[in-house]
Amino acid sequence: MVVLNRIYTRTGDDGTTALGTGERRKKYDLRISAYGTLDEVNAVIGLTRRATAGDTLLDPMLARIQNDLFDVEADLCMPQAAGVGKGPGGARLNVTDAQVDWLEQQIDHLNADLAPLRSFVLPGGSPAAAHLHLARTVCRRAERLMVELKDQPGEDVTPAALKYVNRLSDFLFVASRYANDKGETDVLWKPGQNR
Repeated sequence: MVVLNRIYTRTGDDGTTALGTGERRKKYDLRISAYGTLDEVNAVIGLTRRATAGDTLLDPMLARIQNDLFDVEADLCMPQAAGVGKGPGGARLNVTDAQVDWLEQQIDHLNADLAPLRSFVLPGGSPAAAHLHLARTVCRRAERLMVELKDQPGEDVTPAALKYVNRLSDFLFVASRYANDKGETDVLWKPGQNR
């Protein structure tokens, strides 16, 4: 269980922060940047939920994703080599393939009502769709950081965490189309229109 009774600790005043292992790293460390960027995704999804508040399909999906993103961040804050976590009995919190599977099911469910695309979609449309596009682009940035981290000597990223973030960006794209009247009000790219 997480207990936060003091918000400021002053331990980060030197430009470092602690991983789940207690190891201190610079705040610009690639691992910190990766899960910090996922925190940005989560914040954008929180903002998006203001625009989907009455939607009985999208809003519960986004609520679950917000919780799952904290699981991904917890996964990332504990390098695999550490082996031990701060969960019950020292358990390490890992993202699971079941979480990835759930995302795929939601993508298929939303996509079933959408017409096939004949062009790329420009970010925009309804406020919910625009926010979902923003979340998607931040999610892609997080994914790039996670891949870069995974490729660093001595670092790792669990395969399920990487799959989850890759699938999440797909979900956010499909959800943005769904939020645009099931794709009817998508803003489509018109190549060379303004030459």
